[in-house]
Amino acid sequence: MMKPDMFLIIIGMSLVTQLPRVLPLVVLTRISLPPLVVRWLKQIPIAVLSALLLPSLLISEGAVNLSLYNKALIAAIPCIILAVKTKNLFLTVLTGIVFSALLQIVL
Repeated sequence: MMKPDMFLIIIGMSLVTQLPRVLPLVVLTRISLPPLVVRWLKQIPIAVLSALLLPSLLISEGAVNLSLYNKALIAAIPCIILAVKTKNLFLTVLTGIVFSALLQIVL
């Protein structure tokens, strides 16, 4: 049998986890945001993705590596071009996989 304290801890952890996700959804569906705020919010995924990817593209072996031997950076170039032109996530990821595999073989 579960102790009452443990049950309350699980309920509390569930609330703390779900409340920050549900509360904005409930509040923002009832109000209309200004276009400037909506435009700003649309940029957040791009900023987060950039913050996650840039260090792994530029840093190899503990130092900034902008040489032609940086496979991740070289593989990212066609991906960035394709993403800008097509805006197709599947093709961009597929291009990254193919170029990474080819660079592993060649370099």
